[in-house]
Amino acid sequence: MDRTPAAAPADAFLDQALLEEAAKKSGLLWVRADGQEQARPLWHAWHDGAVVVVGEGGEQPLHGLTPGAGAVVTVRSKDKGGRLTGWSARVVELPPGGEAWLGAVEELKGKRLNAPDTDTITERWARECRVLRLEPTGPLTEHPGAMPDGSHAAQPMPTGATTRRPIPAGLPKLLFKRR
Repeated sequence: MDRTPAAAPADAFLDQALLEEAAKKSGLLWVRADGQEQARPLWHAWHDGAVVVVGEGGEQPLHGLTPGAGAVVTVRSKDKGGRLTGWSARVVELPPGGEAWLGAVEELKGKRLNAPDTDTITERWARECRVLRLEPTGPLTEHPGAMPDGSHAAQPMPTGATTRRPIPAGLPKLLFKRR
């Protein structure tokens, strides 16, 4: 693609369209807050030109995402699961009850799966959670045709939920015994 100054407005328009479409279609994105080493997966919604997320208070953790700080957002392809695009974002916290907060919450409610309190989720989010906007700043840092080299594989985050242990000695006899 030609990246001359005359092509810049067309490129900016195409970048914005790719960013918006990718964010709308993907149910999961990866966010690395400034100062953090590892990106974390977040479910989200697209609202009014930015990604919106809800977290803390029983929802997903928002490690390191502080108002006024920056973040790097990577969106995966919904059908293949691979990296599709990435961009830098500015983190803005929406105050509960405001017009922007209400619009973001309406979008997020439709994306929240298996909520324990569907009828009162808005009140709980206002009381216990933070709603953040991740507003794109500048051009895309990654897009088809301009992806970084390397695998970007990362070690899994530490967790106590590990279930991999040696199989019990008697299990093969139980599984493969003949009747």
